[in-house]
Amino acid sequence: MNSPEDVLAALRELRAGDLPTHGGRTLAYVYDSGLSEVDSLGAAAHALASPANGLDPTAFPSLLRMENDLVSAASALLGGVPGVVGSVTSGGTESCLLAVLAARDAHPAVESPSIVLPTTAHAAFHKAAHLFGLRRIDVPVDPVTFRADPAAMAAAIDDSTVLVVAGAPSYAHGVLDPVAEIAAAASARGVRMHVDACIGGWVLPYFARLGADVPPFDFRVPGVTSISVDLHKYAYCPKGTSVLLHASAELRRTHYFASAAWPGYTMLNTTIQSTRSGGPLAAAWAVVRYLGEDGYLRLAAATREAVSRIRAGIEELPGLRVLGDPVSTLIAFTGDDGFDLFTVADEMKARGWYVQPQFAFEGSPANLHLTVTAANHGSEKEFLTDLAASLAAARAAGPVVVDAAVAEFVAALDPATLTSEQFAGLLAAAGLGGGAGLPERMAPVNALLATAPAPLRERLLLEFLGALYTP
Repeated sequence: MNSPEDVLAALRELRAGDLPTHGGRTLAYVYDSGLSEVDSLGAAAHALASPANGLDPTAFPSLLRMENDLVSAASALLGGVPGVVGSVTSGGTESCLLAVLAARDAHPAVESPSIVLPTTAHAAFHKAAHLFGLRRIDVPVDPVTFRADPAAMAAAIDDSTVLVVAGAPSYAHGVLDPVAEIAAAASARGVRMHVDACIGGWVLPYFARLGADVPPFDFRVPGVTSISVDLHKYAYCPKGTSVLLHASAELRRTHYFASAAWPGYTMLNTTIQSTRSGGPLAAAWAVVRYLGEDGYLRLAAATREAVSRIRAGIEELPGLRVLGDPVSTLIAFTGDDGFDLFTVADEMKARGWYVQPQFAFEGSPANLHLTVTAANHGSEKEFLTDLAASLAAARAAGPVVVDAAVAEFVAALDPATLTSEQFAGLLAAAGLGGGAGLPERMAPVNALLATAPAPLRERLLLEFLGALYTP
């Protein structure tokens, strides 16, 4: 048996190879308040409640109290409208899944239900449609602003539509969809309307209090029937906690599950999970209780200033252009033809920063995506200096050239008929083979993947993912 000290030392050694989760240098996946006491409080609360099981609130009433407290806090922040109810979930994807499930199961007579989405809607809704057997009606967005088109969304609603979705903001570009217009169109047809505020729900209300022009997107908007907001994002809680709010208990009922048709206990679930550790819930409750409105307002002010400085700095760099008009904490920027954006990402990583590459999609060009948090406040100048140096290095390196024959071969492939051996060859050609993990520089890999149609890219990366998860 290993000693606890040895096990923890091994864990620290493993974690040393991860991206940093503090200090504002990983501008994706993590949300850092910059306050060490928030992390220690969350960890302590998690440890206190982790053995408790959220499956049965009558056995663990402390978890019931904490969940109701968090739902109440989220409801107050997102409109303060009477009658709003909700559930704490494991994350934004589960909240979105449950919103779709509730809408589908509320209309059992609809034989082939559909959901109407802007093409910028989070892929969690694609997953929900796939899992629950709904048809996706994908509606193109404005090619300049990247905001959902209310008229086109309204035109896409028909008798099979059970849910309409808008983003506050949408992830890819950080822009706020016209929620009021879309909700009005959904309401006119008697259709549910979900606002995906997983990213913005806990920060946009504070931005508005600080003077930002944030159009209403919450339950104050007539026709909005559900909202998702993640606590492990801008509430700065440990992962993974999200809240799914419904405008009424009647709307929430169909996302619950019950089964008494077996000889064991009657299964009652408020989320997709049955057994749920009380740890994440208690950690979120403790952090939200500790920070309070004043704390979140201060964090929002720091974040807003960091976003403003970084955006202004990007717009001053020759060859860079911010996409759309981001209103929250996300910035996506693209570049001219004089350099390769994926090389810029590699150069930033070499300088200690992680920025997220996004492939071109319809009218959205290839770009780099930033998730700005309160921890970025104070280091904006350093980030922009390194971005300028990375841009210069990418210009000097020149474009990443994919062999024309390889690109032509890849474009002609049918992912549905490829064999495992052929995929292994493609993985090797993309620099993803050999079981050695990712290469140091991803620009050549991303350039090759960018030539592949989306279905082939999905299959190729799934094969790579499967290889990673092979012991």
